[in-house]
Amino acid sequence: MTETSQIKIVVAGPRGRMGAETVRMIERTPEFTLAAAADDGHDGANAGELLGIPGLNARVYDDIGACFSAVHPDVLIDFTNPEAGRRNLQAAIDYGVRPVIGTSGFTKEEVAGYREQMDGKQLGGIIAPNFAIGAVLVMKFSKMAAKYFPDVEIIELHHDGKKDAPSGTAVKTAELIAQTRKPKKQGAPDERETLRGARGADYDGMRIHSVRLPGLVAHQEVLFGSKGELLTLRHDSMARSSFMTGVAYSVRTVMSLDTLVYGLENILD
Repeated sequence: MTETSQIKIVVAGPRGRMGAETVRMIERTPEFTLAAAADDGHDGANAGELLGIPGLNARVYDDIGACFSAVHPDVLIDFTNPEAGRRNLQAAIDYGVRPVIGTSGFTKEEVAGYREQMDGKQLGGIIAPNFAIGAVLVMKFSKMAAKYFPDVEIIELHHDGKKDAPSGTAVKTAELIAQTRKPKKQGAPDERETLRGARGADYDGMRIHSVRLPGLVAHQEVLFGSKGELLTLRHDSMARSSFMTGVAYSVRTVMSLDTLVYGLENILD
């Protein structure tokens, strides 16, 4: 941590819904300082004026490398998009900045590649599909339940502005379930779709369904079926502020990590 005990943070994508919420979280957290923001097309602007937050004074850079060189931050928080997220994560590694990445779309191979680079620098960081503590607990509980309930389907529901499907949270949930679930193909042996895609995506024999509607934020339901019973695990984020506890926890935690962690569940006590 810095000599002033303040964690200096750069936020990429401050005008996005998650980025703006992150900036507000930093402003109300005593040990956090917004050192700067990174945003294409707004170089030289003041983040406070850009977001309408009185009293906030942090420069916006359109070049992430120039930003890191100028302010020497401890942590990068990124909630942009997969393309920008990859670029920003690589820049963070190059400049020795600890990344906290909420952008989804990273493959296992990409994560392994970034981790290898960060291990070489003993640099801590985290990529998390979901920072809501409740959502992470549903993932952990799902992994536990799958040992006894191998028939499972995942329904994830998000706002209609979300571009990737299924969500990173749903994929991560399926990955965790696969660690304890015996592989099996679900449904009738002679099942057929009369409308293509009706049964959802297939992950190791389990099904994932994506819903996109205005009015939703981020929701997931995991259904486990067995003879005579149904186990339902569900989490609902009604506001983006629900993610901020996990983001703040991650920022504090990466300061003492020396590797890249994938998934918030791996740093929860």
